[in-house]
Order: sequence, then C-alpha cells, then structure tokens
Amino acid sequence: MKNIVIIGASGHGSMILDCVEKQGRYNVLGFVDSFKEKGTIQNGYEILGCELDLPRLTAKFDLHGIILAIGNNWTRKNMADRIGDIAPDLRFVTAIHPSALIGKDVKIGSGSVIMPGAIVNANSRIADFCILNTKSSLGHDGRMEEFSSIASGVCTGGNLTLGRFSAVSLGANIIENITVGEHSVIGAGSLVVKDVGGYSVVYGSPARFIRKRGVTDPYLSSDRKFSDLTALPMKI
Repeated sequence: MKNIVIIGASGHGSMILDCVEKQGRYNVLGFVDSFKEKGTIQNGYEILGCELDLPRLTAKFDLHGIILAIGNNWTRKNMADRIGDIAPDLRFVTAIHPSALIGKDVKIGSGSVIMPGAIVNANSRIADFCILNTKSSLGHDGRMEEFSSIASGVCTGGNLTLGRFSAVSLGANIIENITVGEHSVIGAGSLVVKDVGGYSVVYGSPARFIRKRGVTDPYLSSDRKFSDLTALPMKI
C-alpha cells in the first residue's frame, strides 16, 4: 500500500484515520500537525512534524499523498494552498468509510471524506475537499461544491446545491430542490425550506436569515485553534 500522512491530529483526524484504516487502500505513516509536539503519539501514530516537514517526509518514506483533517472549510482551503506551495507533488487522497452507502453514478472529488454511515444517493456530485459526516445523507442529484461540508445527522432532499465553503451543521434538514450559496452556514437542527443566499447565517425551523458573514467568521468550536494560519512559519 502507498504511504500517506494525515494533516491534523484532532478528533476529526482520528475519525479520518479510522476511515483510511478500514478502507484499506493506504498505509498511514502518522500525523502532521503544527500545534502538537513532534514525536508525541495520537491513536498509536506519531506526530511526524508540521507541514514544513513534508518534503523531508516525502524523501524519507516515499510519501504518496496526504489527507486534510481540518473541519473548517475556509481553513481547509488555506492549508491545501499552503501545502501546494510546500510540497506540490503530493496528492490529496480521498477517504470513504466502508459503511458508507454510495449510490449509482456518484462522483467524489480528491481530498474529500465520507464518514461512517453516510449515504450519497444516485447521480450526486461531491467536489474536491468536501466532508460528508457520520450518518448524514446527500439526496439524489445533489451537488456539493468544493470545500463544502455536511455535519453528522443531516438529511437533505434531492437536487440540493451546496455552494463552495458552505456548511450544514449538526442535525439540520433540507427539503428538495434547495440551493445554498457560497460561504453560508446553516445552524444546527434547522429546517431549510427555501433557498439560502451566499455569505449568510440561517437557522431555526423553518430556517430564517440571521445575518451576513465573512469568509473567515468562525462557526466551529475548534476554529480559534486555526484562526490565523498566516502566523505559522512559512517555507523559505
């Protein structure tokens, strides 16, 4: 099996590790994390360094690819760009847990993650770097644009279009034929019955517009940790 590392040793990284191990396509060498001490152990795997160490790891271990374990959509994009500068030859691999149900004529992009018990119904399209979390479902002919995410327990009707960088939070429900614009967030437990514009925060049952949001506005409990990737050391 080809060697990969997981970028991010958080709880999300542990879930992705489980997906990769059970999928059985890649050999995980360990984690890469800018916020944890090199040499420490996470789920039986070593923290091998930070992303600046990727060229060294590639040469030492014949590293084939990486997978990003970063829940925040915008931060995940910034890290993908950063790694593209540091180690442009590395591939971003996809992880699909074997308990996920993938329908007919589904396409899933590189760097995306499909978690345990997720359902992707027929004719759906999942772009690069998306997350479909535990026991969530994407209805038939659904489309997730790049760097979008659907949290655990979400149920979506057919023909959803989820815009770039947008997030559907825990346990929300979306009826059929809904479009969600880019960089929007749907709050936990919401019921979405009409289209959602871009750069919006909506929640409630039925969901209503609450406010506009910026691309860097936090929406996850872990966001503070990754709030300023520009503070990390850059390749010279």
